[in-house]
Amino acid sequence: MNKRLVFEFIKTIVAIIFALALAFTIIYFVSEDPAYALNRFLVGPTGTMRHFGNVLEMAIPLTFTGLAICVMFQARQFNIGADGGFFIGAVGATFIAITYKLPPGVHTLVAIAFGGLLGGLGSSVPALLKAKWKSSELVSSLMMNHILFLLGLYVINNKLRDPQAGAMASYTFNETANLSKILEGTRLHSGIFIALLMIALTYYFLYRTKWGYALRMTGKSSKFAQYSGISVTSVIIYSQVIGGILAGIGGATEMLGMHNRFQWQLSPGFGWDGIIVAVLARNNPLLIPIAAFFLAYMRIGADLMSRMADVPSEVVSIVQSIMIMLVTAEAFLSHWRHKLIVRDANVIFDAKEVKGNVAKLD
Repeated sequence: MNKRLVFEFIKTIVAIIFALALAFTIIYFVSEDPAYALNRFLVGPTGTMRHFGNVLEMAIPLTFTGLAICVMFQARQFNIGADGGFFIGAVGATFIAITYKLPPGVHTLVAIAFGGLLGGLGSSVPALLKAKWKSSELVSSLMMNHILFLLGLYVINNKLRDPQAGAMASYTFNETANLSKILEGTRLHSGIFIALLMIALTYYFLYRTKWGYALRMTGKSSKFAQYSGISVTSVIIYSQVIGGILAGIGGATEMLGMHNRFQWQLSPGFGWDGIIVAVLARNNPLLIPIAAFFLAYMRIGADLMSRMADVPSEVVSIVQSIMIMLVTAEAFLSHWRHKLIVRDANVIFDAKEVKGNVAKLD
């Protein structure tokens, strides 16, 4: 196994343990009954089927946005537009779910595909600006998030709003558009299978196709990729567009799986959470669902702890921040890594020296 991957895996685990240890320390000093608070935090999400269903429900959108960020970050394109793509994807699915009447299954797929298309179009703007004018995709995608959010709200509130709803909400969806529930007693929906399919497709694209190889090589060294005949400009564009499509599909899936009408007046923030998921997964699509499940588990545990004990849920925000800082810190555990490199180098040198002495004796 690649020793660098082993080091990064250990580094991530140590960062998580360190952050959780700090969270437990805070809970111990803040709570009047820290044992009960910790029990709600650690065991609460598995206490009932409904609570565990909440974890899986939250892990679905986190998986989509984590995959979106994973693809873009592997190409070293720091596009953070997954939040805008997620939101506009949900708006696109809402438009199809309300406006058209199609057969069950087909209606859902068309709505999700349209949401993915809008997400891809949203991410194409920062991609084209970067490819043509070397504009920072970090800045342009951040601005694009705001544009897509306001555009989505305009469409919902001025074109699809139900005046009889008593709140700023859209008309209800046609039933043929909604995703089916798959676990009794929970809101877990069939979108989880779409998420699993996207994980498989993303992994296949990145590691089994020439376009994925070009994307990864560009991320490692754009100059090397260019000298090797790879069209770096094309990679810059399609990596960000694919990320936007994944985010848009995620938004559409979340809307059709968890709601029967559009009621968001603020972004749910899953796009930003996708960055945390991608960082924890080290931009590996196969690890994205594990990272998404872990983050969702902590969020639900923190919510239960805040409602059933005396510790605020913001403790999880502290844990997240510490984890991200440690995982991304180049110097964290660098001394240990250096010792491993020196040890391996000495082993290789000693082996060569022994082989040379044997050759002299012969």
